[in-house]
Amino acid sequence: MTKWWHLDPETSARQLETDLRSGLSPAAAVDRRVQYGPNQLREQKGRTPLRIFLEQFADFMIWVLIGAALVSGFLKEWVDAAAIVAIVILNAILGFIQEHRAERSLQALRKLAAPFSKVIRDGNKSSIPSADLVPGDIVELEAGDYVPADGRLIQHTANFAVLEASLTGESTPVAKTQAALNEGDVPLADRANMVYLGTSIVSGKGRALIAETGMSTELGRIAGMIQAIVHESTPLQKRLEQFGKLIVYACFGLVALIFGLELLRGGKLLDMFLTSVSLAVAAIPEGLPAVVTIALALGVQRMVKRHALIRKLPAVETLGSASVICSDKTGTLTKNEMTVRAVWTPAGLTRIEGIGYDPTGNFVRDERPVSAGDDPDLRACLEAGVYCNGADLVQKEGRWTIVGDPTEGALLTAAAKAGIRKAEMEARSAFVEEIPFDSERKLMSVIRRAGNEGSLTAYVKGAPDILLDRCTHILENGRPRPIHKDDRARIDHMTDQLSDQALRVLATARRVFEAPPDSWSDSIVERELTFLGLTAMIDPPREEVKSAIAKCRASGIATVMITGDHKNTAIAIARELGFYGEDSRALTGEELDRLDEETFEREVERTAVYARVSPEHKLRVVRAWRKRGRVVAMTGDGVNDAPAVKEADIGVAMGITGTDVTKEVSDMIVTDDNFASIVAAVEEGRGIYDNIKKFIHYLLSCNTGEILTMFVATLIGWPVPLFPIQILWVNLVTDGLPALALGMDPVAPDIMSRSPRRKDEPIITGRRARLIIAQGAFIAACALGAFAFVLFVEHENITRARTAALFALTASQLFHSLNCRSQRDSLFKLGVFTNMILIAAIGASFALQIAILYIPFTQKIFKVEALGLLDLAIVIAVSSFPLGMMELVKLANRRRVTDAKA
Repeated sequence: MTKWWHLDPETSARQLETDLRSGLSPAAAVDRRVQYGPNQLREQKGRTPLRIFLEQFADFMIWVLIGAALVSGFLKEWVDAAAIVAIVILNAILGFIQEHRAERSLQALRKLAAPFSKVIRDGNKSSIPSADLVPGDIVELEAGDYVPADGRLIQHTANFAVLEASLTGESTPVAKTQAALNEGDVPLADRANMVYLGTSIVSGKGRALIAETGMSTELGRIAGMIQAIVHESTPLQKRLEQFGKLIVYACFGLVALIFGLELLRGGKLLDMFLTSVSLAVAAIPEGLPAVVTIALALGVQRMVKRHALIRKLPAVETLGSASVICSDKTGTLTKNEMTVRAVWTPAGLTRIEGIGYDPTGNFVRDERPVSAGDDPDLRACLEAGVYCNGADLVQKEGRWTIVGDPTEGALLTAAAKAGIRKAEMEARSAFVEEIPFDSERKLMSVIRRAGNEGSLTAYVKGAPDILLDRCTHILENGRPRPIHKDDRARIDHMTDQLSDQALRVLATARRVFEAPPDSWSDSIVERELTFLGLTAMIDPPREEVKSAIAKCRASGIATVMITGDHKNTAIAIARELGFYGEDSRALTGEELDRLDEETFEREVERTAVYARVSPEHKLRVVRAWRKRGRVVAMTGDGVNDAPAVKEADIGVAMGITGTDVTKEVSDMIVTDDNFASIVAAVEEGRGIYDNIKKFIHYLLSCNTGEILTMFVATLIGWPVPLFPIQILWVNLVTDGLPALALGMDPVAPDIMSRSPRRKDEPIITGRRARLIIAQGAFIAACALGAFAFVLFVEHENITRARTAALFALTASQLFHSLNCRSQRDSLFKLGVFTNMILIAAIGASFALQIAILYIPFTQKIFKVEALGLLDLAIVIAVSSFPLGMMELVKLANRRRVTDAKA
């Protein structure tokens, strides 16, 4: 790829075989159109909506559920069959909506292209479709235009500036030059003589020589990277698929064993088949996909209240497993509101309190408050910043903001804190002339007249080194005096000191004219100036971000800054926020290019800051972290962030400053552009996954109880304790409402003090599996105990015994749902009524179970009979056994942990 920024315009034109004045001939343009193709982003053939929908059924668990629905239909359990089919269709629709939306990212990219361009061909200017542009064309650009392709600037007005935020992350317009850049490998953000497709002209006019078109442009390369990224399943999707296979195989094995044992005992083949199939349907947690989907959807609603908008449901859980957050700096970690931190005058350095555009804050020098009204030098410096200023400070809906350049907005805010208001100042001093800022002079001047017949004063601001060279005097104690060598040394030293703190430093000066000069040119106005002072500013960190990063550190989540800003500025912000320590490292894009993959993968763990980076660098950082097994969240707002946002496990787009491209490839949109909202979403995600584990634990332990009930009864030669329809009823009553209510359990207070779970951590660990089996045994003991007591002790009929077993099995599972709220803490510590939805679900399920015992119609359907009040009370008491046993187990575990710490 040709480095056009190294070449002067004439050399660039020779390489592209074109003329800088007349452009290409029409014939040459046609030939190049054939050679290079249209100036468009090439779109890969996407999946059709029908294909996307059908792919939702290509999942093992879905096929198992379809099989379960068919079996339920065979058993004439139409309610169960309909419920399972509804679950399958609901999941397919949700999956289709998510994936179809994700396919639209390239359409958003193409919106950034300008539809028409003003081109010079054969010396004539005409407007043509931008798709017909070719390398070698000359295009005219002016304020308001989108740049139609990548080009080398060949001429421009002094105030020509381009907004490149979407491509480079630079939030302020970039002044351009046509001079060749002789440095080495210049980062994209520093290529001051280039204009790029997708950026926009904010001021001035210019001409550019088109160098790259279509997929060869920087935007085209980004589109190629987005298309090349292969979609991967989320950690939750992978875990659920593995878990689904495991549970299905285990259920089928146990059911086959029960079927075989019953056959050996001489049971009827058809009865045993129906019982085994019913047990299989009951054992498979068919409600799991629906409960997961609903839990995630409810989590989405809660996240909206915390400024996080989820675009893809599985991302809710993935957020909870994030172990690295790669964040942009501007607007996410910082306020994106430039703030003056200090002003230096010969009287000393004055610190200014307050952040952002809110004009409230004190002035402090040497630990003592200072009033600008009592300090003529400080006031003169602040007034110069107001007079030489094109921005406005306004209040909208109770919030202060600026219209115009952020740097000039910071100067207005600092002055307003001292009671100096722009409107009042301009009323006393009429505008005469302005000499705009340009990238070569690095100065801006505004000439004003005091009153109607007063003196003329030029107010100048700009780069300290350049402005200081043009000063002959310095203001001290309100009076100008000749500037001396030691004055210049002090100013240079203070400029360096402030710059080392990553502050952006501007100098201000003025010159009084008794009479108007021959012309208001910069060569006349910007000399013999009186130096007023230095103003130091920065885009400050958000106040709430520091505590959010501390919360990340406590929970084992690494914070990484990836920014297009300068290295020193990035380090200063990272250090202030607390994630850049003594062992931390910062890399620029150029330094990153010099590291091979092996070295970089070793260094990535301690690199906290990446500065002046390209889209390829961001992608490389995300991939390096993922190779180390970490779950990565990547934030972004510009087009340049889109590939890395799509590659990350959780792509996070900014809602306010984010481009449509980045939003379309993201999993989540932060509506207030705040890092603290991302951390809040991680906390919510952890809580949701915690709840998913709770209801999976509940479903499995209950289903284990059902299988063990049937298995043990078969093994010891008892009559079958439950009919197929009774097994399916238990499944319907206990697996629905209580499981869903567990998915809505409040987030545990200590959730952010836990380390992130491993990417490969299974949903059911060995310890949890042992606990599930033990709890299933408790539930089975209740059912078998009730069955045996009625049949063998009371010598009642088998129907009454099965009724007792059915009620005990259902009630013990409902009591057990209270256990599943925590593996460690007592229910009474959590609070019995802190999840009222669960209490209501248990009450409703109990009511349904009691109803089928006492309504004649349902007695016949479910083959049960009414229990006396004493029997009912005894069965309910026995059914609380799992709850009491687990309270004792939790107590023993807590004591063991306490003893180990002691």
